[in-house]
Amino acid sequence: MKPLPSLSIVIPAYNEESVIERCLVACATQTPLADEIIVIDNNSRDATLSIARDVARRYPQANIRVVSEKKQGVLPARDRGFQEASYEVMGRIDADSILEPGWVQAVKEVFADPEVMAASGPVVYYDMPLKKLSHKADNIIRKLLHQNAKDHRFLFGTNMAVRATAWDAIKDHIPPDPNDEHHEDVSIAITLFQHGLEIAYAPLMVAGMSARRIEDKPKDFYRYIMRYERTFKAHGVKSAQARMPIFIYLLIYFPIRTIRQFYDTDTNKFTWRKLTEQIKSHTKSD
Repeated sequence: MKPLPSLSIVIPAYNEESVIERCLVACATQTPLADEIIVIDNNSRDATLSIARDVARRYPQANIRVVSEKKQGVLPARDRGFQEASYEVMGRIDADSILEPGWVQAVKEVFADPEVMAASGPVVYYDMPLKKLSHKADNIIRKLLHQNAKDHRFLFGTNMAVRATAWDAIKDHIPPDPNDEHHEDVSIAITLFQHGLEIAYAPLMVAGMSARRIEDKPKDFYRYIMRYERTFKAHGVKSAQARMPIFIYLLIYFPIRTIRQFYDTDTNKFTWRKLTEQIKSHTKSD
C-alpha cells in the first residue's frame, strides 16, 4: 500500500461570517484530520476573524491557524495561504465550502499516486433542492469535461488540491491578472497542464457549496462566467471543448435561478415567502 501524503487545507475568507463556522467545523471533524487548516482573513469587516478563532479554540486537535493578509483580493489571499502551508498537498476550498465526510481521506488516496499533481472533485449544492440528483449530474458533467479536455484542464476552487512541489514549479508562470479578470483556479489548471503536470478528477472528493452565485443579476452573472473566456485567451487556449462550461452555465442560469427564488433554505421547502423576499431584495438593490 502506497504511503498517504500529508495535507494542508487553505481557506481564503473575506466577510464570510454567515458560512465560515460550518466550513471549519466540517474540516475539523474529518476522519482522518488534515495536518493543518489555514484560514486567510483578507481584511474582513464582519465577524469572520473572531468566528474562525473561536472554532480554532473549540477544535484544538484540528490545528487551525488564522492568518491575516492585508493585500486585498483572492490572488493575494490564495498565495499567502499556499505560502503558509507546511505539508505535501494543499487543499484549496472556499469559505462557503462544506467538506463531505471522507474528503481528507479521498484527497490523500488520490495523491498517493506520485504522478498526480492536482485534483478536483464534484460538488453538492447544499442550499438547493434535489441534492442527490444535482450531485450525480455535477459529477457526470465534470467527469466528461475532464475526459474531453484537449488543450486545457480544469480545477474548481471550491474543491481542489495541488501538490506543493507542483505549485512551486508553476506559480511564477501563471499569466498575470492585475485587474482580477480571470478564473484563478482554471488558470492554475491550465498552467499545470502546459507544464506537463497531471491533474486527476476524483469522484470521491466531494464538497458542498452554496448556489448563491446564481442569484446574481444576469449582467453580473454573465460577466462572471466570461472570466472563463478571458482566462483561456490569456493562456492561448482555443478549443471549443474548453468553452463548454460557458455554454452550460448560461444554459442553466435562468431555470436554476427561478427554482432558487422559490426555495427556502431554512425549511428546505418551496415557499411564496421566499419569492416575495427575493423580489423585495432586488427592488431595493435597483
